[in-house]
Amino acid sequence: MGSKIYVGGLPYSSTESELAELFSTHGTVESVNVITDKYTGQSRGFGFVEMSTKEEAQAAIAALNGTELGGRTLTVNEARPQAPRSSQGGFGGGRFGGGNKRRSRF
Repeated sequence: MGSKIYVGGLPYSSTESELAELFSTHGTVESVNVITDKYTGQSRGFGFVEMSTKEEAQAAIAALNGTELGGRTLTVNEARPQAPRSSQGGFGGGRFGGGNKRRSRF
């Protein structure tokens, strides 16, 4: 099983093939995913790379963290699991909850 790496500080023009090429010098790249904006399709400045072994992932992290790519400094570390999202977003719940509890002004 591979090891997933978080890559932050990517230039907004970054592509998955560029990222795969950058990491392939440190081992076998299993997959690359540059996170893009849903509406514009432009990179959001971060992504994930999965290396084939934990040792290759550690070598890539050690070699690439703090390096520069396209004028931006990369943050490269082991990816953490996504935190569960709260269901109290928006106007329907939480502190400013909606509902029909409107008071008359007069």
